[in-house]
Amino acid sequence: MVASQIHLVRHGEVFNPERVLYGRLPEFRLSDLGAAMATAAAVDLVERGRPVRRVIASPLQRTRESAAPIAAAFGLPVEIDERIIEPTNRFEGKRMSGEHGALRDPRNWPAMLNPLRPSWGEPYRVISARMLAAIDEAYNSVTDGDVVLVSHQLPIWMVHRALAGERLPHDPRGRRCALSSITTLSWRGEGLVEISYANPAAALQAGATDVGAV
Repeated sequence: MVASQIHLVRHGEVFNPERVLYGRLPEFRLSDLGAAMATAAAVDLVERGRPVRRVIASPLQRTRESAAPIAAAFGLPVEIDERIIEPTNRFEGKRMSGEHGALRDPRNWPAMLNPLRPSWGEPYRVISARMLAAIDEAYNSVTDGDVVLVSHQLPIWMVHRALAGERLPHDPRGRRCALSSITTLSWRGEGLVEISYANPAAALQAGATDVGAV
């Protein structure tokens, strides 16, 4: 036997008053609003009545903090998997938009020449491969019940596109992966498929800041 469902949960809003692209930088914690979002995701999973057996997070602070209320709700520890971390990005620590944003600086333009790879960071195909490997291992790590993976927007979106048979290069503005959203996968027939998407923190997102990754 294997897991029944895999839930890919994105972290909540990050405390980021400078509005920089934080990527893998350390010490970017959840804001108070982000903590409330993480709780909303935990409540959603509990209300589904799903038998969650493991909670696994990216090693970054914001994902570990987002995993904490889920783990507490099911009486589980937060485990760490390096493979579900945010992708590398050469613009970490920079503001991307505005008068002095990185996109306006000619010194940064060579990094933007190939959006299909993308040239500014970890290749999309590598992100997809490591995420799918982590999901496969999680799926086969339990004899029944569900596994929750708390990750980041781009890695989760790469899984969505890979399972949907879509090209991995995409316009970041079109991602459907809100803060503390839950993308649920299950095995159907010959392979893994996405079966649902939920946005339990939707009511909290109107005033949220979400500029931490590309």
